[in-house]
Amino acid sequence: MSQRGLCSRREADQYIERGWVQVDGQTISTLGSRVNQEQIITLDRRAQRRQQQRKTVLLHKPIGYVSGQPEDAHQPAVKLIIPGNRFPQPERKNQPFPGLAPAGRLDIDSSGLLVLTQDGRIAKQLIGTDSMIDKEYLVRVSGTISPATLTALRCGLTLDDRPLLPAKVRVLQHSLLQFILHEGRKRQIRRMCQAVDLQVLKLKRVRIGKIVLGNLPEGCWRLLKNHESF
Repeated sequence: MSQRGLCSRREADQYIERGWVQVDGQTISTLGSRVNQEQIITLDRRAQRRQQQRKTVLLHKPIGYVSGQPEDAHQPAVKLIIPGNRFPQPERKNQPFPGLAPAGRLDIDSSGLLVLTQDGRIAKQLIGTDSMIDKEYLVRVSGTISPATLTALRCGLTLDDRPLLPAKVRVLQHSLLQFILHEGRKRQIRRMCQAVDLQVLKLKRVRIGKIVLGNLPEGCWRLLKNHESF
């Protein structure tokens, strides 16, 4: 079910235990049941309604906040998901979103678009091992940007003894680079730049798939709309 993008593994276990999963019209009640590629898996309407109720938040994370768990006295980005920070209009009352988790990292020294979600399907779509959704960053650097530097950044670097996937890197203006990546290793862009003797001065993520940061103010958030997708 997770591989087909129907739900997360945890959600699959819950739905099966509740009798909300059918395979070829037959209700499945045993966890770990195997199906072949030709078989049809159907979710009960109750499971579909529960999925529709799960929320995904788009946050313009400022520098100084961590994406996940608090560390070194720094606050997690989820602390910014409060009524007064909602854009374009603050909420009048508190509407908590329990279980929000970051779908991808954005390090403490970086700003930009961060996705937090209750929906396991979206989390898998963005950070699953087979995810091919690209992420776009604007990176201000110091150092010499030569043709050889760009070639190495695009295809030719290795991190943690593993080659990186090809990246799209181009110069937008003096010292400003655009990076488009299909992976997100820890502090990847900073380490890529360090490997070619560039120093990152400022890093901002401006797009994930089809979702752009746009005019969302720093420190503010909005909900992913029903018609939007990554």
